[in-house]
Amino acid sequence: MPILDFSALLHGQFRDWLVSGFLFSLQLTGLTLVLALPLATLVALLRMAPSRPARALGFLYVEGVRSVPLIVHMLFWYFGAPELLPDRTRQWLYSGNVEAIAAVVALTLYSAAYMAEDIRSGLRAVPRTQFEAARALGFSFLGSMRRVILPQALRITVPPLISQTLNLWKDTSIATVIGVAELMYQAQRVETASFRGFDTFALVTAAYLSVSVLITALSVGFQHFFPARAAS
Repeated sequence: MPILDFSALLHGQFRDWLVSGFLFSLQLTGLTLVLALPLATLVALLRMAPSRPARALGFLYVEGVRSVPLIVHMLFWYFGAPELLPDRTRQWLYSGNVEAIAAVVALTLYSAAYMAEDIRSGLRAVPRTQFEAARALGFSFLGSMRRVILPQALRITVPPLISQTLNLWKDTSIATVIGVAELMYQAQRVETASFRGFDTFALVTAAYLSVSVLITALSVGFQHFFPARAAS
């Protein structure tokens, strides 16, 4: 059997499985990113809030989530959390695509914890005088952040957030442990049915690598065309 002969994998049912898994991984990444960014921004603002309980809440979220492996988050939201729901709600949940829902929840909470620290670093890079000037003009804490600080922090924050998107893309592969039909799950199906493990996972590696390189290129391109200005 020739090495790296992809012809059997690029036709028929095997191709359909791999393509559907690849597209689902992209959808999982995109949906998680859309949900994680607002949550990360909220957590970053909590960590910089003037209220001590708010800062403590943000700190506990970030440290609590980041201290637990992603696979544990996946298993908890798939096996553990549904058991706490009312019977009717649990039955409705299990009648649908509960695996994908659990994966999105786990990935969102996990990614938001890391993104929150990147956003907080960007906010702190804006000179303190900008915040003080906004407060002197009568803006509230949230108003100052939304109208003055966040727009200036965007240029600083986007490159590390793109890097977190790269991590998120790779982390979607862990969803295979709860049966989510993403790329790794479909690759295992193809390998089991075709007995072409080397070819299958070489092709999947190329798929992950291609998207990772594209995300990295976006980060480098953004930093090249929109260099961050040093805070004064």
